[in-house]
Amino acid sequence: MSWDLATPFILDLQVAAEDIDGLGHANNAVYVTWLERCAWRHSQRLGLDLTEYRRLDRAMAVVRHEIDYLAAAYEGDELQLATWIVDWDQRLKMTRRFQLVRPSDNLTLLRAQTTFVCIELSSGKPRRMPEEFIQGYGPAVQPV
Repeated sequence: MSWDLATPFILDLQVAAEDIDGLGHANNAVYVTWLERCAWRHSQRLGLDLTEYRRLDRAMAVVRHEIDYLAAAYEGDELQLATWIVDWDQRLKMTRRFQLVRPSDNLTLLRAQTTFVCIELSSGKPRRMPEEFIQGYGPAVQPV
């Protein structure tokens, strides 16, 4: 597979009938759901799941999505969605990049970037990342 960056975290996906819109391809809103799912699975792999977020009273919340839809996905397509943490300030902000590929023809269907801000769950306000986030996310940061 020809990934944009080295050592991606990869989520395997299959386009289901309910993902298809009136134009016969995967709806753009479904792609956003896949981005969120991939980011969560990667965070879980790094030891930062919802239970840990609640224990720490902190979470990484989306503040911006930038998505380039490059080609359509269709029902039954098997896809791979890769993510990388490409930037973070170790205080409030973190940025992930994503690349969605259809392995059958090695076509990139989407590239995206999501910016997250660390928030305090109990107040919803921005708060500094706890040490557990720095230890968990830090080793996964991919130099660009």
